[in-house]
Amino acid sequence: MSTTPDATLDAPPAAVTAGADVPAAPVITPAPPKRPRAPSRERTVGTKVAGQPAFVLHSYPYKETSLIIDLFTRDFGRVALIAKGAKRPHSQLRGVLQTFQPLSSSWVGKSELRTLTEAEWVGGMLPLEKTALLCGFYLNELLVKLLARDDAHPALFDHYVSTLNQLAHNEPASIVLRKFERALLKETGVAADLTRCVETRRSVQADVTYVVDPERGPRPERAADPWPRVAGKTLLDMECENYEDVATQAQSKQLMRFLVAHHLNGAPLNTRQILVDLSQL
Repeated sequence: MSTTPDATLDAPPAAVTAGADVPAAPVITPAPPKRPRAPSRERTVGTKVAGQPAFVLHSYPYKETSLIIDLFTRDFGRVALIAKGAKRPHSQLRGVLQTFQPLSSSWVGKSELRTLTEAEWVGGMLPLEKTALLCGFYLNELLVKLLARDDAHPALFDHYVSTLNQLAHNEPASIVLRKFERALLKETGVAADLTRCVETRRSVQADVTYVVDPERGPRPERAADPWPRVAGKTLLDMECENYEDVATQAQSKQLMRFLVAHHLNGAPLNTRQILVDLSQL
């Protein structure tokens, strides 16, 4: 993977990071999704969960010896848990609750903030390093800010695992991130069909230039449009996850930056500025 940072990224969340050479990250303030699904509370509140596949997205101190952690789990979505005593020097949780490490997690509780009872490292994944690590922080920040709590997204969880593996194996970040961004918007119900023009209801034409209305979908460009212009071929390529064309890579980057910013509803992404700053050193 190229070491040139991708300009769609932003600053890592304040979690226990996987890489000693990465500076301490700023705190993320989660923003509610623009149009979240109704939380599946009946699946999580008041239950005892054991052996749930999970990743730490974000953590911050709680009282003197504990942490509050944001977990992304396969069957229960994003959940908030208290990890009691996790900051103590001899706590078994201290070395386990790290970002980008696959965990088996267990918890109990009847409120939105439950109590972590066990977390075990599962293994089987390469660590993220250098630019790939910052890309991982970008993924985590997107999930924290765009996913409603207690809303299960098993397909997105599997895509997240696949994305981490691709980054760890140095696959091109610009392509890997575009696929994940698109999958995330689809899972949260805000991704338009890129293959059909919203004005004519006809198929997008490869040789026509379009803009994408973030609430409706593609339509032919107009002179006064402030939105990114993209070729119909780019939209068709994105829908079938074909990013071989250099023009598709460049235009999809600008388009996804625009769409993600819209659905964040003004909430800033911290990782983007860090990578922009690093690229100027």
